[in-house]
Amino acid sequence: MKINSFEEVIAWQKAKLLTKEIYSSMDHCRDFAFRDQLQRASVSVMNNIAEGFERQSSKELKYFLYVAKGSCGEVRSMLILAHELDYINSEQYKLLSELVTETSRLLSGFIKTL
Repeated sequence: MKINSFEEVIAWQKAKLLTKEIYSSMDHCRDFAFRDQLQRASVSVMNNIAEGFERQSSKELKYFLYVAKGSCGEVRSMLILAHELDYINSEQYKLLSELVTETSRLLSGFIKTL
């Protein structure tokens, strides 16, 4: 199956869901620098997938997918801290951790196909 747009990429769809969930989970957080960094990192995941796809080169796509995967690591790290600082509850942490881990796995699979 040929993917015609980044919106069709399952990893991008999952990253968009992750980003929306992070925005809604963190909307009450008064630590603006922390909240903004977490939000930027999650947006970076989906935007790097999109940018890499739009470059229309497998080599560049692969590079941007690795960057997106790195941003997944940043998000995971920040979610651990957000939970330990009680910025998010255990239920939110579990959901967000599962989403970011799944996104990272999807990115790994996509990279392997290239």
